[in-house]
Amino acid sequence: MAKQEDLFKNVVSHAKEYGFIFPSSEIYDGLSAVYDYAQNGAELKKNIREYWWKSMVQMNENIVGIDAAILMHPTTWKASGHVDAFNDPLIDNKDSKKRYRADVLIEDYAEKLNQKAQKEIEKAKARFGEAFNEQEFVTTNARVVEYKAKQREILERMARSLEKEDLADVKALIEELEIADPETGSRNWTDVKQFNLMFGTKLGASAENAMDLYLRPETAQGIFVNFLNVQKSGRLKIPFGIAQTGKAFRNEIVARQFIFRMREFEQMEMQFFVKPGEEMKWYEYWKTTRLNWHLSLGLGEKNYRFHDHEKLAHYANAAADIEFNFPFGFKELEGIHSRTDFDLKAHEEFSGRKLQYFDTDENKNYTPYVVETSVGLDRMFLAVFATSLKEETLEDGSTRTVLQLPSVLAPTKAAILPLVKKDGLPDVAKEIIEDLKWEFNVSYDEKDAVGRRYRRQDALGTPFCITVDHQTLEDQTVTIRHRDSMKQDRVKISELKDIINREVSMKHWLMKM
Repeated sequence: MAKQEDLFKNVVSHAKEYGFIFPSSEIYDGLSAVYDYAQNGAELKKNIREYWWKSMVQMNENIVGIDAAILMHPTTWKASGHVDAFNDPLIDNKDSKKRYRADVLIEDYAEKLNQKAQKEIEKAKARFGEAFNEQEFVTTNARVVEYKAKQREILERMARSLEKEDLADVKALIEELEIADPETGSRNWTDVKQFNLMFGTKLGASAENAMDLYLRPETAQGIFVNFLNVQKSGRLKIPFGIAQTGKAFRNEIVARQFIFRMREFEQMEMQFFVKPGEEMKWYEYWKTTRLNWHLSLGLGEKNYRFHDHEKLAHYANAAADIEFNFPFGFKELEGIHSRTDFDLKAHEEFSGRKLQYFDTDENKNYTPYVVETSVGLDRMFLAVFATSLKEETLEDGSTRTVLQLPSVLAPTKAAILPLVKKDGLPDVAKEIIEDLKWEFNVSYDEKDAVGRRYRRQDALGTPFCITVDHQTLEDQTVTIRHRDSMKQDRVKISELKDIINREVSMKHWLMKM
C-alpha cells in the first residue's frame, strides 16, 4: 500500500513539474477537486479526445457527433430523474469530521477481499507453474471460495439496501464489517444520508426574473433531446449512434484522488439507438469493442477488468464498468449501459413532443432502445499518465524517469536538438521544425548538454529526439533517438516524416483493435 501511495505522489508531482496539471487558481490557495490542464496536459488530453473521436465517429458510418450546450431547460433534469434521484449516500465520521461515500467505503472493503483471493491465486500459480489450473483452483480452494463468497454477499446486500433506499442497513453493514475511517481508524459514524450532486445556477438579467437552471451533471441528455433533430437531418437509419464530448459538473462532496473524481470534468459518450429486443446483442458488442479500444493503447491487458453492476440505475436493464488498475486500485474507467427506452419516453412525456423513430422496413413507429458507452476523459488521462510514468535503472547503474506514453497520444512527437548553439546547427534544426510542424507537434531545445536534454524529453514523454550535428551539414543526415529503447539511428532528414508517422499515426494504433 505504501508503495502505491508513493507512486501516486510521484504521479501528482510529475504532472505539475512537467507542465501537465496544475491546481486551479493556486495563487489563491486553490479550489478543492478542481484542476487546470497545463501546456503539455492540454495536448495530451486533446490527443486522447481525438483518438476516441476518430475511432467512434470517423471510423463508424452510422455514428455522428454533436456538441450540445451545457445549459439546458430545467425540465430536462426532472424528466431524466436527476432532480429526484441523482444522489450519493454520504456518511460522516464523528471523530475525524471527515465525510465519505458510504458505498465506496463498502466497495473498498469488498475489493480487499478480492485482493486476498488474488494473492492466494498468485501463490498457487508460483507453486504449481504450468500445471496450474486457475479455474479449478478458484472454485475448489477453501480460502478463495470464502473470500469470493463474502465479497459477493457484501456487494449484493449493499445493492439491495441502496435499491430500497434502506440507508439504515447501509450503516449497519459498515458497522458489522467494522469499517474504519481510512485516515484515523475511528468507527464512530453518523447515519447515512442522501446528497444531490447537481450544481444550481440562474439565467436572467435580474435576480427577480431569473430562471433556476442546473449545470449539466452528464452529457447524455443533450443527445436525447436532440435525437429526432439529428435523425431526421442526417436521415439516419437504426441502428445508429450519436457521440459527444464535453464538460459536466457534479458537486462531489467527497472529491479526492487527484483528477479521478472532480467537480468539473469531461465525458466522452456515445448513445447507440437500436430496435427494442436487440439491445442485449448491441450491449455485448459495445462491451467488447470498447475494451478493445482501451487495449489498443498497450497499457497492459492485466490492468483492465469488467465489473457487472449489482445495483442498476433507474433507467437500465444491464450495466457493466470497465475498471482500470489505478495507483489506488481498480476503479471505474468506462461504463457500458443498456438504458432501455427510459430517456426518450421520459422526455416525450415531459415535453409533450413525439420522440419516436419511423421504421420504413417495418412500416411502424417505435421508441428505440439505447446502449450507452461513457468514458471519463480525465480518468482516461490519469490511467494513461500514471501507467506510463516509470523509473528505470540503466546498464551503467544510473536511473532515468521516463513517461512512456503511447506515442499516438504524446503531447510532442519529436524534439529537435542542435548539438551546439553555433556553426549554423540551430538554423538547420529550425528548418527541420518548419517542415515537420505542418504534420506533427514538435519542439526545439538547445539548453544544456544533449544528454540532459534527452532526459528532459524522456520525462515529457516525447517519442523521438532528433539531433543536428556537424555531420548534418555535410550529408543532410541526423541522429534520431527512440525514447523507450534509447536506440539511436542515423537517417536522412528527408526520411524523418515517414519514420515519425509510422510510429504516431492513429491508423497504426487503431488497427490493433
